[in-house]
Amino acid sequence: MCLIVLDWRPHAPVPLRLAANRDERHDRPSAPLAPWKDAPDIVGGRDLEAGGTWLAARVGGRLAALTNVRDPGFSPPPNAPSRGHLVREALESPSLPAWLSRLADHEAGAYAGFNLLVSDGETLWHVHHGRHETRLQRVAPGVHGVSNASLDTPWPKLCRVRHGVSALHDAPWETFQHRAWALMADTRQAPDAELPDTGVGLERERWLSAPFILGRDYGTRATTLVEWRATGELTLVERRFGPLGREEDTHTEHLPTERLHRAR
Repeated sequence: MCLIVLDWRPHAPVPLRLAANRDERHDRPSAPLAPWKDAPDIVGGRDLEAGGTWLAARVGGRLAALTNVRDPGFSPPPNAPSRGHLVREALESPSLPAWLSRLADHEAGAYAGFNLLVSDGETLWHVHHGRHETRLQRVAPGVHGVSNASLDTPWPKLCRVRHGVSALHDAPWETFQHRAWALMADTRQAPDAELPDTGVGLERERWLSAPFILGRDYGTRATTLVEWRATGELTLVERRFGPLGREEDTHTEHLPTERLHRAR
């Protein structure tokens, strides 16, 4: 994933809504949103080159999503494992807080830069692993976003989509989907004065500044929308795209999960 915007309200009837775009090479093979054959309790798309994923959920009540950190000055360790495997580890860890602490304390050092968002329905965590620090935090209630920097870094595309999602927290799911598809399909590039400087050059900064990236070889491959209700049901909808934004197919999965507001 290269852009994730979410509305996190842990004690509301709908604690979590999320919209995310995955940007990747178009020739990198991937499987669509579906239960995994080797782990039927996990539902998500899958990277068929390295075996990981960018966003997935687990029956029983857990969701995880990942973005890369864009920093040419950050050199990953030799033979670094695929960051997509972190999503599965987050979903399957028997003690999520303990696993997240280990990841932030030392295990993240084996990977290239990443942002990892994980929720069990009651708490939402963010792990940022960058050149200068690795940080674990609980995400406060509200509307947040992450692209290829850190949580709520005000890149233009993040601010644009976050503003749109902020107006939808009371909307019915059908209305949220309709508006979120449009927000995530926005191909407008940011003005030069608003662009970040991540070391990739002005032309590429312009190209990557749109929420939806159009390209023949690289671009937005999938948009995923998520709604997690306090009743326990978790819905994921994924729309996939080919080169130059050509729409390919849409997949929907409904997961039964534990009630989010359990008696304490």
